[in-house]
Amino acid sequence: MKTNLVFSIILIFTFISCKNDTQQKTKDTPTKILKESKLEFKNKGHELVYQMTQKVGDYSKLSNKKDVIYTYTYQTPDGKTDLSTEKYIFNGELSYGNYKKHQRTLANLEGQIEQGYDGNEYWLKHNGNIVTDSVALKRVAFNRPTNYYWFTMMQKLLDPGLHYEYIKEQTVGEATYDVVKVTFESENNEPKDIYQVYINKDTKLIDQFLFTVMDFGKSDPLLMEIEYETIDGLLIPTKRRYKASNWDAEVTNEPWILVNWSNIKFDNGLSKADFIK
Repeated sequence: MKTNLVFSIILIFTFISCKNDTQQKTKDTPTKILKESKLEFKNKGHELVYQMTQKVGDYSKLSNKKDVIYTYTYQTPDGKTDLSTEKYIFNGELSYGNYKKHQRTLANLEGQIEQGYDGNEYWLKHNGNIVTDSVALKRVAFNRPTNYYWFTMMQKLLDPGLHYEYIKEQTVGEATYDVVKVTFESENNEPKDIYQVYINKDTKLIDQFLFTVMDFGKSDPLLMEIEYETIDGLLIPTKRRYKASNWDAEVTNEPWILVNWSNIKFDNGLSKADFIK
């Protein structure tokens, strides 16, 4: 009985000591209050674009796929076709295209052409041989970032340095859209492309957009219509068609230019070595 009493006293003392010690540590340790960072929107247009990226999958979700390989098909109304295997690494925006057909791109070079951007320079090969012609390389310097941008455009509409302007609400067919103008900062006062995106009020997706191509001096807009496909948890605009338009998205009677992406596969284990000439 005496032993049990002593043991009980020891237990009570130990419990009180531990409790006091815990209280003292809690008192001595400052409480960390974690404030949730809130994204601040520049305006309504910015917020609408953000909501769209959450629907298709933002750049973080895309870049977690590490890389992509897909088949790119581009066809003009006269039947001329570009057919290439495209490869990109999202970190660094590395880009490679192997053209099996190139009736619209460097058509004067018969046979296989390869274009690449390794993070430092643009390069071109014709039937395995390095091409140093400045005119041809200028075309590569347009194709590589353009093809990459088209594939990642929905995510990159949240890139730093963009300006957003809510234009209006507009009904096209049976759908109602929020129309947002997106422009780019210019470091050298050269004109930059303009994108005017039509965000479906029901789906939060961009169903179509107007765009300019200032690299070729085209300030009159083209209208791009797109259809999506779900691939590995991302909504990818795999089917596209475009033609001349005006800023009210009214198109001409001319036939459409068709663009299709197929055989899309992410996370292929590509490395920078795959993009070096």
